[in-house]
Amino acid sequence: MDFSNGSNVFFGYFNSTTTGRSNGALHCSAILPIIFGIICFLGIMGNCIVIYTIMKKTKCRAKQTVPDIFILNLSIVDLLFLLGMPFLIHQLLGNGTWHFGAAMCTVITALDSNSQIVSTYILTAMTLDRYLATVHPIRFNYIRTPCVAALVIGLVWGLSLLTIIPVWMYAGLMPLSDGLVACALLLPDTVTDIYWFTLYQFFLAFAIPLAVICLVFFKILQHMSTSVAPLPPRSLRVRTRKVTRMAVAICLAFFICWAPYYILQLVHLGVQKPSRAFSYAYNIAISMGYANSCINPFLYIVLSETFKRLFLRAVRPVNRKFRVNPSTTDNTHSVSVRMVPEGPRLEPVSGEMMPSNMAPQ
Repeated sequence: MDFSNGSNVFFGYFNSTTTGRSNGALHCSAILPIIFGIICFLGIMGNCIVIYTIMKKTKCRAKQTVPDIFILNLSIVDLLFLLGMPFLIHQLLGNGTWHFGAAMCTVITALDSNSQIVSTYILTAMTLDRYLATVHPIRFNYIRTPCVAALVIGLVWGLSLLTIIPVWMYAGLMPLSDGLVACALLLPDTVTDIYWFTLYQFFLAFAIPLAVICLVFFKILQHMSTSVAPLPPRSLRVRTRKVTRMAVAICLAFFICWAPYYILQLVHLGVQKPSRAFSYAYNIAISMGYANSCINPFLYIVLSETFKRLFLRAVRPVNRKFRVNPSTTDNTHSVSVRMVPEGPRLEPVSGEMMPSNMAPQ
């Protein structure tokens, strides 16, 4: 959420902080709506591709693995997050005004906040899964199952919905000076509550997950550099390493994209009248935050050869060819023709969306 006029939190992490509507020229310029529009389009397309690919694999009766479940849900969350961008673009073009009613204001604001927190918690769960797969590949196999992963995802969503209770309670319409309204978080005590809400959001959605993820990856690297225990089969090690590399890349992308936003949120607490340069930096930080949900699908494509093959198999039509079988009956030669699906016969269905260690990982 973004702050406006030093008192209220506007939907969409936007509105040039305390400058309010005075920087309308900046908001109404074509640059930000175009940038956000590109991010929205590419992100929705990319995440739909990921979701379709994994669901198509499941439909073909291939077993879903733990990384598949995490990646699928992360893509769903990113998609939900990006679906709020058209409302943000509409606000940019309308200089911060809201035209969709109080109910939609609450729903979109809560969805915006919830998606960001769920993404962070899913990344934390993925990191812990990588720790178990790398440091204890055999000991905790009974925990690393699709059922447990689905249960963890359910707990993450439940915890996130509890975390954003303040958003559900205080999101509403705020009157503006020209008779229009804005979608904002109308906190009771505008001075004290903004301070505590900023710290609340910073620690729950960024600082604590970042600390956990850094600690876990440090333990993974420490184990990989000092381990003298018997190693699992080479193929298992290679797949584990590839999935761990992808998890590291996704986590780095998330925290690099969102760190500027949270840093500026904290800086904002001590800034009464931010300059135009601060407003530009704030909008760049917002763009980076939304862009994170756009780049994840491209990370899967770049880092995973298995995902590329699964995607091509999902979108490629079933190729059929004619097989001619000569047969002899009653000294009469005849030819039987039947169509044979080419794809499944040539290549077996891969067991996992991402290159990972053998199931159960």
